[in-house]
Amino acid sequence: MSKLEITNFDIAQYLDDKEVIAEYLSQILSDGSTDELLEALGNIAKAKGMSQLAKDTGLGRESLYKTFQKGTKPKFETIKKVLDSFGVKMQVLA
Repeated sequence: MSKLEITNFDIAQYLDDKEVIAEYLSQILSDGSTDELLEALGNIAKAKGMSQLAKDTGLGRESLYKTFQKGTKPKFETIKKVLDSFGVKMQVLA
């Protein structure tokens, strides 16, 4: 009989394609809270690599880590830079 090994699920492992990222963010935006959105952005940043994100956005790594923490209120400009670096755009539909 073999041992069953349980591992922690890490969504960042699956966020490797901009279509997947767009769908993930769309679901969070339609059903989630601000804190869940920040957590989702942090998960995507983890998948991309915080150093690469800092380079792409021109923002400091420490600033980015703080941006994705629960309860923070980042500027829209920061969120826009982050989304642009992920290769996704925000859209409003009626």
